[in-house]
Amino acid sequence: MTNPSKLSIQNLNPRESSLLIRDRVGDPDFVILDVRTPQEYEMGRIEDSVNIDYHSPTFEADLEKLDRNKTYLVYCLVGIRSANAAKIMERLSFEDVRNMLGGIRQWHLEGLPIVGR
Repeated sequence: MTNPSKLSIQNLNPRESSLLIRDRVGDPDFVILDVRTPQEYEMGRIEDSVNIDYHSPTFEADLEKLDRNKTYLVYCLVGIRSANAAKIMERLSFEDVRNMLGGIRQWHLEGLPIVGR
């Protein structure tokens, strides 16, 4: 088990998140994690994101299956579920978690690309 003190939860705005995504394109150790419902996810999402529903009864168990050594950019609709998901990931000893402030709503307002619409 990793040392929880190594965890780095960092809040990023959508522009900072976009730069991180650009810099990490193709990196197998970087995951964009969308914690909205599957219905929300299908309506529009960040390209190459993975969906795990925060409201699912298996949410924590689903997180436990993930590699704790990878870097995760977590987002939701407005930033509340992603902040809570990041706290759960902290408790589960994930090492590098980034929370996108303002969620996909702010991402869209800033004119950043969405797929699936």
